[in-house]
Amino acid sequence: MSIPEEPVETVWQGKWITAKRQGKWEYVARARGIEAAVIVAIDADDHVLLVEQYRVPLGRRCLELPAGLIGDTHDGDTALDAARRELEEETGYRCAQAEDLGFFHASPGMVSEGFTLVRATGLIKVSEGGGVEGEDIVVHRVALADVPALVAQKRGEGVAIDVKLLLLLAESMLTG
Repeated sequence: MSIPEEPVETVWQGKWITAKRQGKWEYVARARGIEAAVIVAIDADDHVLLVEQYRVPLGRRCLELPAGLIGDTHDGDTALDAARRELEEETGYRCAQAEDLGFFHASPGMVSEGFTLVRATGLIKVSEGGGVEGEDIVVHRVALADVPALVAQKRGEGVAIDVKLLLLLAESMLTG
């Protein structure tokens, strides 16, 4: 089914996001074409790095894969550049390899934003992480087999769970 092309109207624009309307559809986009890099970082012992931080739109903390914006403060930034930088800032780990796993959309009915999923391997701990000033990021290094239990625990504590964690939960959810 094709949708007739109608002009896109910018209803409101801030520094980071833009509210748009096209015909009957209203949606949100990142300002200035900024995109995100999301990192699935698994170490040699099959532990994955997750982060937990307060998210204003949710009004609570959220358990997530590490992530960050591409090109927000670094001109010429690539997804792999941003992934490496954000991994270290948020988790305190550097990676020897970063691999682009493709471009994805998390909520295509409401947001035009997409993200590049990056696999980070060859992890080396270089600092405590925690993000930049004001981020208050808690780092979780958890065995892949224990991710479902951590998600259940955090959910029980009232922590939101990012949809991208389905990547790590798929097998346990599909097999029961």
